[in-house]
Amino acid sequence: MFQVNEVIDGQYRILRRIGEGGHGTVYEAEDLDIGAPVAVKCLRPEVADAPEFATRMRREARAMGALSGTSAVQIFALNRTKSGQQMYIVMELLRGKDFERFLADHEYEVGRLSRSKLFELISPIVDTLDVAHQRGIVHRDIKPANIFVMESTARGPVRLLDFGLVKVLSVSTPLTQEGLVVGSPSYIAPEGWQGRPDRVTPAADVYALGAVIFRALGGQVPFPADTLIDVVKMSTRGKRPSLHAHRRDLPAAIDAWVERALAIEPEHRFPTVKALWLSLVGILGPGGAS
Repeated sequence: MFQVNEVIDGQYRILRRIGEGGHGTVYEAEDLDIGAPVAVKCLRPEVADAPEFATRMRREARAMGALSGTSAVQIFALNRTKSGQQMYIVMELLRGKDFERFLADHEYEVGRLSRSKLFELISPIVDTLDVAHQRGIVHRDIKPANIFVMESTARGPVRLLDFGLVKVLSVSTPLTQEGLVVGSPSYIAPEGWQGRPDRVTPAADVYALGAVIFRALGGQVPFPADTLIDVVKMSTRGKRPSLHAHRRDLPAAIDAWVERALAIEPEHRFPTVKALWLSLVGILGPGGAS
């Protein structure tokens, strides 16, 4: 990990820690060469020496690079410190709030998210995932916390975050062990609970995006439950939930959309994120009435 005021490789001055996950820490920093703010992500000390996590970080950086020009977070560099002890990613610094916090604040201050706002914020994510899938990249952790709503919309209103669990379909050796479930429970596709990395395809992202849209419009996750085992039972075997029951202002046809978006079997879902989105827009109307 880096220290505040530390200068990495004579170029990046660490200003403060802004985020931390299970395997990585993110800092706000200044690029001293050009005087610009950046974010620096490094592996946590307890996993920094593990080859699989270094490989995962390289894969994350390459995925972000492959999605340049989309709403994926922009990457500037993947470096290793001159001492060779720490690998780090330099990327754009984001200002705003994640979609989970955005929804909570919006529901408290305004009410449920309007169709027009949903279209504005999720359409760029759909386009990004569409490009990712065409390039053989499955995100595997689509959830509101990994969608970031920007303060400034000059370069687009949102960013797709955290490619740390990304699966590259052209790579034959998976980084996820058999039997290990990855992702966030409320957004994991039914096949994801089987702990079979080989079964995880773009259909898992289709399901997760459907769950995000359900949460955004309905005010709750598709399968709210008190225990993890109940979430698993409901998502893998239970009846698909009614979004219309939570939003009577939405057309009743929205429930048929939910049935397909959150279908238990991958082959019963929409074939692509683009197909899922176009169907939704067709039901809700491109005008985006509240």
